[in-house]
Amino acid sequence: MSEKRTEISDLGEFGLIDRLNKKVIIKNPSSLKGIGDDAAVIDSGDHVKVVSTDLLMEGVHFDLSYAPLPHLGFKAVAVNVSDIAAMNAIPKQITVSIALSNRFSLEAVEALYEGIYAACDHYGVDLIGGDTTASRTGLAISITAIGEAKKEQISYRSGAKENDILCVTGDLGAALVGLQILEREKQVFLANPDMKPDLEKYTIVTGRQLRPDARMDIVHELGELGVVPTSMMDISDGLASEIFHICKASGVGATIYEDKLPIDKQTFDTAVELNLDPITCVLNGGEDYELLFTIDQKDFKKLEKHPDIHFIGHITKEAEGKYLVTKSGTAVQIKAQGWKHF
Repeated sequence: MSEKRTEISDLGEFGLIDRLNKKVIIKNPSSLKGIGDDAAVIDSGDHVKVVSTDLLMEGVHFDLSYAPLPHLGFKAVAVNVSDIAAMNAIPKQITVSIALSNRFSLEAVEALYEGIYAACDHYGVDLIGGDTTASRTGLAISITAIGEAKKEQISYRSGAKENDILCVTGDLGAALVGLQILEREKQVFLANPDMKPDLEKYTIVTGRQLRPDARMDIVHELGELGVVPTSMMDISDGLASEIFHICKASGVGATIYEDKLPIDKQTFDTAVELNLDPITCVLNGGEDYELLFTIDQKDFKKLEKHPDIHFIGHITKEAEGKYLVTKSGTAVQIKAQGWKHF
């Protein structure tokens, strides 16, 4: 009898995580939060430490035919810092591990680290260690970020409650649209190496894909305004997917409004040019690394005039489901397509 084989693609990333998590037993009381949020939370006396790890693989998460090495180094740090920001915490240290094939020169590695050092300076974090090893295929970068916060300031995915206001920072969909442009220009180049990439008018969207910036500015401003989000996470897999995560962790539903979703004009115009629906890009485009969070209604006045925080909807009872109200007033069930890793 042949052994049963289950494809990982049948489970998907989050199904795999849930499956592996079932056998995890937390033994130490200092482990306040394990698997299941943007970062783990560890008791550290009068405050907590938060820890998050991300692995970036060449050919899966980045393509060196159009990703400059300094940008890639910066992005690798930014996506980890974004997970610390998503806990409403402040990043303090990172470790960096890289696996290199023999096609990488010393100069290439130094270019990668130029971006890593720039991000450390930008976010005020210390590079405190890591590992280097050989790779038989391409480049792999694994970064662990460590941050800290007061216990009462931590925001988990699980704290959203009925009538909370749903907020997002910045604008959405740009990174996905930027990736489509970069892929298009790559194909043009492969077909005719004499053709120069036409990227002049796409600087915003391509920049958001190649060198995203974690929203630590918002975390600092929330602290100054005395606002602790009731729940929060960063938008790495798409707005719809992240809303599903918050709703699942908090046991709630959500209603969002199409006319409240923030999209940059260049993102909108480029999506139309590519025959993509701009709202689909906003809902399902990953890698924007903006923050999605909920606030108690009493905190609305403190954030009402903030130029870069948008109020896109509200939290409902779980039984009411997850809906997008279109500009015409029709309620459409939200589907979370997001980024599929397997």
